Amino acid sequence: MRKHLATAFRRPPAAYSRQAFDTLVARGAGHRPLVLDSACGTGESTAALARRHPEALVVGVDQSEERIERGRRKLGGVLPGNALLLRADVTDIWALLEAQGLRLTHHYLLYPNPWPKSEHLQRRWHGHPRFRELLALGGHIELRTNWRLYAEEFEIALRCAGWRARCTDVNDAEPLTPFERKYRDSGHPLSRLVAQAGNTPVDR
Repeated sequence: MRKHLATAFRRPPAAYSRQAFDTLVARGAGHRPLVLDSACGTGESTAALARRHPEALVVGVDQSEERIERGRRKLGGVLPGNALLLRADVTDIWALLEAQGLRLTHHYLLYPNPWPKSEHLQRRWHGHPRFRELLALGGHIELRTNWRLYAEEFEIALRCAGWRARCTDVNDAEPLTPFERKYRDSGHPLSRLVAQAGNTPVDR
């Protein structure tokens, strides 16, 4: 993680990610508050977050074209006008946003249980070579998971990078994703991590 924070990841963004970024910019990124829902799946969480942040452009990004298209069909006319679903490698989007000097007010990381095997540590968000860009985007970060260790690892990584972070249980919170609803209904304990850069208080 410290190596990734100190060095830039030089892999160029994929063409389809650049196209998605152009769509994001055309929708007004940089001219209104920007909220990112990384790895949004079918976009149910993006729709909920758009209702939570009506003043912002809320962008859900997922690498699966099938999931994005299924979400567009399912949500149809109920997707709020301030929400945008894009198919892209979300880490490319982080890099493109950072390179353009665009910053987030909120960043949601709601994929519940990524790469649980110990040998897959580098595939988790805090082990990714673009963790540096994730943090450079700033804002209020919220991560939710059914795997407490993952949240605690992320909290340690944030604190090492100078962020304030707090991890709590959220079993009584309204689920934001189908995964979260499934795990809650199955009796899994759920965790929520919230974080802010520097000395900004973590108040939500």
